[in-house]
Amino acid sequence: MEYGTHTGTGDVPNGVDGVLPDASRSMARCGADPVAEATDSLDYFMERFGLVGLPNAGKSSLYNALTGGGALAAPYAFATKDPNIGVAKVPDDRLDRLAAMSKSKNVVHAAVQVVDIGGLVEGASKGEGLGNKFLANIREVDAIVLVLRAFVDDDVPGPSDPIEHLRVVEIELALADLETVEKRLGQAQRQAKLDRNLIPEVEALEAAQASLSDGRPLYRAGLKAEYREALAPHFLLTNRRVLAVANVGENELDTIPAVEARLAAEFNDAGDNVEVIGMCVQLEAEAAAIDDPVERAGVLEGFGLGEGALFRMVRSAYHLLGLRTFFTTGEKESRAWTFRAGSSAPECAGRIHSDFQRGFIKAEVIHWDELLELGSWTKAKEVGKIRVEGKEYHPTDGDVMEFRFNV
Repeated sequence: MEYGTHTGTGDVPNGVDGVLPDASRSMARCGADPVAEATDSLDYFMERFGLVGLPNAGKSSLYNALTGGGALAAPYAFATKDPNIGVAKVPDDRLDRLAAMSKSKNVVHAAVQVVDIGGLVEGASKGEGLGNKFLANIREVDAIVLVLRAFVDDDVPGPSDPIEHLRVVEIELALADLETVEKRLGQAQRQAKLDRNLIPEVEALEAAQASLSDGRPLYRAGLKAEYREALAPHFLLTNRRVLAVANVGENELDTIPAVEARLAAEFNDAGDNVEVIGMCVQLEAEAAAIDDPVERAGVLEGFGLGEGALFRMVRSAYHLLGLRTFFTTGEKESRAWTFRAGSSAPECAGRIHSDFQRGFIKAEVIHWDELLELGSWTKAKEVGKIRVEGKEYHPTDGDVMEFRFNV
């Protein structure tokens, strides 16, 4: 028996029972109704970004702007002691246009988790401030967003130089990693005398120790890919990608290009492990609080911010982790689905429902812009523009897909 859904009309996976209801259709055009299992699985698949910085850098304001949350933003240290966790939508004009084409009743954007982690201070690696609690929270994220203060405000204590903020943050993270590396290195060196399979790990730990001893985070160390992979099981704080956000003042918008250039130069040894973006978090937060998209766009335009830096920031963070998007679209729903670059077609199908991956037969594929130009999936099929791809196909960012499967 083949099971399936059809956009806007057919049965949908039952997330409570974990099975698909009986259906005669075999085509899974998975822009179907949101279902409990797909919704619940988002937490499992959703990557997590941690907002890190010195007290009063603007982390909690940025968190609120991204997630619509209610984290306390106050001009004193440790206003955030326990991490706030929310979800940020990944804006995507391609999805909006596909939804308009399909006249979709529901539109579901991709999303990432955002964690507002308590403020870091000098000495955190030795227990100062929130100390080990802060560092433990960072270890649980997939990528770090460094929020660096670049505004002057006499009412807000602390330095206003983003490079000075960066120096403190990087040294503390590097020192914490150094402690972890040195503990494991001694063990691995002894064990490698009996088990030569551990030699690659020892070499990676030794390379990490050399960098961290100089206060240099691993994302700046130029480590070979195999070293970074060998270090992954140790969950080192600096063995991950970084997005640096320079937070300027409301009257300093014209300084953003110069601030971005200065920070980018500071990260010139980090390669593609770091991206830099400048913004005024306060203005972005004010605009983000407006529900009506037309009014919000008008406010951003009035501030001279164009589409807003938040959109660029989320997209940059999304791609920083190698995340890509494929789409499903239909009258009932258009949805963006997250997958990792290099995933196979069955793996992408599994992002929607495990049965789609387990019983994968083939995918029908067209790129979003070609579909938009033709005007509908039906028209694209009529003119032979829908490709049929098998298990070896690796979807590209922007593919629109239907899956055929059998369970």
